[in-house]
Amino acid sequence: MKKELKFYEEIGNWDFDHIKRKTEKKTKWDYYEKIKENVSETSLCLDIGTGGGEKVLKKYPDVGMIIATDFSDEMIKTAKKNQKEYPKKRVKFTKMDNLKMTFPKNTFDLISAKHTVISAEQIYELLVEGGTLVIEGVDQKDCWHLKEMFKRGQAFFDAVPISKIDYDNLVKAGFKNIELVEINEDEYYETEEDLLALLLKTPILDDFSETDENENFDHSKVIEKEIFNEYVKRYKTEKGILLERVLYGIVAKK
Repeated sequence: MKKELKFYEEIGNWDFDHIKRKTEKKTKWDYYEKIKENVSETSLCLDIGTGGGEKVLKKYPDVGMIIATDFSDEMIKTAKKNQKEYPKKRVKFTKMDNLKMTFPKNTFDLISAKHTVISAEQIYELLVEGGTLVIEGVDQKDCWHLKEMFKRGQAFFDAVPISKIDYDNLVKAGFKNIELVEINEDEYYETEEDLLALLLKTPILDDFSETDENENFDHSKVIEKEIFNEYVKRYKTEKGILLERVLYGIVAKK
C-alpha cells in the first residue's frame, strides 16, 4: 500500500487529456450511464478513489451531493484546484482510505468506484437499503499481449481475476441483483510517445520507468526499450498503435 501511495503522490493527477488516442468500444456498457440510471437530483453519492477529481467533475450526473475521496494528499490537492473550474458542481473532496472509511452507516444512495480497490463489506454498510454500487475495474486480461511480451504487469500473476474476487466479495457482503459485465475496448495511440506516456503514468506494467538518474535506482526496473519497440512494431496499424483493453463493470444493489 505504501508503494502504491508513493506512486499516486508522485503522479498528482489522473488527467490523460494530453495523450492522443482513440477508443473503439466493443461492449455496450458505460460507467457514468449506469450511475445516471441509479440516481436522482437529490441523491447523496460517494465516489471513492476519485484521483484528481477530473472525471467526477466532468462526467458525474447532477445529484444532491457527491462526496469524493482519495488516499493521496496530492490527488486531493489537485481535485480541489480542478473544482474551481466547476463552481456549480455539488462535490466535496476529502482524503480517505477506501479500506478504512469513517462515514456513518446507511448514508449513501449510491457509491461509485472506478479503477480502485474496494471493501465490499464497508460499502454495503455505508449504503442505504436499496442503494446501488457501480464499479468499473481493470481485469486480468487487460493489455494482455503487452504484458505477455514484458512478462509482467497488473494482475499478470494473479491466480483469480479481480472481477471474480470483487463479485464473490459482494455476494458474501450481502449484495443482491449483482450484474457483472466484461468490457472490451480497442485503444489506438497516435504515436509511440503517447503510448509511452500512458505506461509511465499507469500501473499497467509494474516498475515501468524511463530513466535511471537516481543513483539508487534499481537498474532492473528501467524500461526495456527493445521490448517496447517490438510491441509498437507488431501492433502499429493505420488507426494507431493498438492496445486491447479488458475491463469489467458491476452494478449491485443492497
